[in-house]
This record gives sequence, structure tokens and C-alpha cells, in this order.
Amino acid sequence: MNNGADYRQDFDILKSGEYVYFDNAATSQRPRQVLEAVSDFYRTANANPLRGLYDWSMAATEAYENARKKTAAFIGALSAEEIIFTRNTTESINLVAYSYGLNNVEEGDEIVITVMEHHSNMLPWQMVAKKKGASLIYLEPAEDGTITKEEYVSKITKKTKIVAIGHVSNVFGVTNPVKEITAYAHEMGAVVVVDGAQSTPHMAVDVRKLGCDFFAFSGHKMLSPMGIGALYGRRELLENMEPFLTGGEMIEYVTRTEATYAELPHKFEAGTVNAGDAVGLSAAIDYITNVGFDEIIRREEHLTTLLMEGMNKLPYIKIFGSEDPKKHCGIVTFIMDGVHPHDMASVLNDDNICIRAGHHCAQPLMQFIGAGSTARASVYFYNTEREVEIFLDRLSKVREVMGYGA
Repeated sequence: MNNGADYRQDFDILKSGEYVYFDNAATSQRPRQVLEAVSDFYRTANANPLRGLYDWSMAATEAYENARKKTAAFIGALSAEEIIFTRNTTESINLVAYSYGLNNVEEGDEIVITVMEHHSNMLPWQMVAKKKGASLIYLEPAEDGTITKEEYVSKITKKTKIVAIGHVSNVFGVTNPVKEITAYAHEMGAVVVVDGAQSTPHMAVDVRKLGCDFFAFSGHKMLSPMGIGALYGRRELLENMEPFLTGGEMIEYVTRTEATYAELPHKFEAGTVNAGDAVGLSAAIDYITNVGFDEIIRREEHLTTLLMEGMNKLPYIKIFGSEDPKKHCGIVTFIMDGVHPHDMASVLNDDNICIRAGHHCAQPLMQFIGAGSTARASVYFYNTEREVEIFLDRLSKVREVMGYGA
């Protein structure tokens, strides 16, 4: 097993070792290879893709479409035309909600989601349900964060038109049984939308094996620049959907009164596309592939085990989710007796330790577990054992700093 320090030479922001960055579930850091790929694009092929017949524009188009092909292969899509580039997971899910949901959900129908969903996979479906007079049904997890078969079988019915579920919870870190839920939802005639923001950076994803109809993820959680994400959709569904945005580039022909839309995937990519960051995403995929998911999983499970073992020795710490570190996907969410998570994060920040504190864009889940907010430490493969030691040492002193004594 490599030490995370071996990778840190590629991450300029981490090389000094001054900071412990444990907020990877929110956004990852970017290696030099990704930053250089973006910079090289703007230095050598800075032109509007898809529109020009001169060399720079054609080079930009090639780079952009190659990034789409690589993204399709990375998540197991049947073809590159099933990949829509967006800004992030949030935009991808909104695209499905507006273009598919509003046109296929009717009064009296049901949309099933989990109470664990990130707001990005909740608010769009609240909107669809309200506009169409449908009901929003919530799957509730067991104490360890798992969704049981009994739970989803009891709530996904013939009335269900859409099931929207996170592949991995950004609070519990639990991996949901998406393949099994998808198979059952399809038996009931429902379409399945998967939020893959927390899974795609940490495990191999194959959308065809999962069987889902839509799958969304963000680049910024997996080493690429902010502002680039992707939506996978089954071709037959995408072809029958109306565009989410209209304007330049997504058309084939326009008259004063009508427009004919472009073929997939371009009918969903209005305006000048984010080619530079798509190139960055492509480079990030190369980097992750080079590290390998077996190595990423080994590193994360090892670090999570060290974190949880150390935190469990502190009697005033409560960890949410499974007791098994292997079921946390690098995410440890917790509270400390007598100390608000925001205060905890502030005290740790004084020691250059970066964690997340708040509701994690999952307020209904916070209400469900009876916590107004929580703290979250999340690791990635470039984190180190030494960082875990520093974190645990400083964490053990937070209550003393807050006036509780030694």
C-alpha cells in the first residue's frame, strides 16, 4: 500500500503539510496534472468549440468530445451521446426534473426519494411534486444508515413514477443498494435517478450494471475543476425529452417562429460549453484511473478505520452510521457532547485542520437523526496516517479549549 504522502507531491496546495484537509466529501483538491491540462487547453486551443472551421476551434472541439468519450467509458455508458456535460450534480438533477419529471409525472403519481438525500436530489423533486400534484414518498434508513428491502418494497409501488436516490450518503457514507432498488423500481414501472456525487470519486461505477436510467456526478469532488459535471441518461429517454435550456449551439435550424433541436448530446448543452474544465475532468479521470480504485478504497478504509478507532476512545464523541469503517466511504460524521459543531470546526481551524460543520445540505436527515447540525471529517487517498494522528490529538483538546477542563 502506498502512503498518501507519495501522492501529495502532485498537489501543490498539500505539499507544505501545513494543513490537514478533511473536507473531501465537499470538494477534493486538484493535482498538478489536472491544472496543467486546463492551462494547456487555454494556451494552445482557446477557441469556441463546435462552431469554427479553423484549426484552433477544431482542436477545441476534439478535446471537448474526447473528454465526453472518456467520461462515458469511465462510468460504463453505452455511448458518448448519453453523456451531457453540466456544471455539477445539482444542475444535472434539475435537468432531469424539468425535462423529464414535469413532462411525465401526473396528478396522483408518486416520487420516491430517501430522507438521506442531499438537497440537490430533494428540492427538484419537491418542485415537480408540487407543480404536478404528485406525492413525495420518503424511504427512511435503519440506524446504521441502510435502506432495507422491506423499506423500499413497501414504498415503491405501481403509483411510483420516479425513484431518486443517492448512491452514497454524504452524511452516513453508506452505499445504498442502488442496483437492487433499480431492479424493483423497474418492475413497478418507475424511472430511477441516481445521485453519484459521493460514489464516483471513490468506487468504480458502471451505470449499465446498476441499471439506472439517469446518473449524475460532479467533477469537483473527483480532482477536476469546479464548474464541470455530467449527466448520464439512457438514450431512449434523452431523445424524447425537451431541452432544459435553449439558445446557441443546441439547435439544428431556426426560423422566426420555430426551431429544430440538435441531436444528442448537444440539444442539452446550450451556449458556449465549458471545454477547458471538461479537459480538466478528462485529466482527472486519467489520474484516478492511474491510482486505481482498489488503491483508493484500501487507503480510505485504512484511514477511516484509524479515525473511528481513535474517535471511539473519546467518550464524548458520537459517530453516526455504521460501526464498520468499511461502510463509510471515507466519511465520518459525528457530534461532541457540549460543543456545537461550528465551534468545533472553528477550534480545529486554529490548528489548520479543515472539516465540515453544519447540516451538510441534508436538513431532513438531521431532523430524522435528531441533530441540528453535525461535524464531518472526510478523507481521500492522498490523506495520510500522520494527518489522522494530528486530527485526533487536536480533537481530544477541543473541549478543553471550550472551557470543559482537561
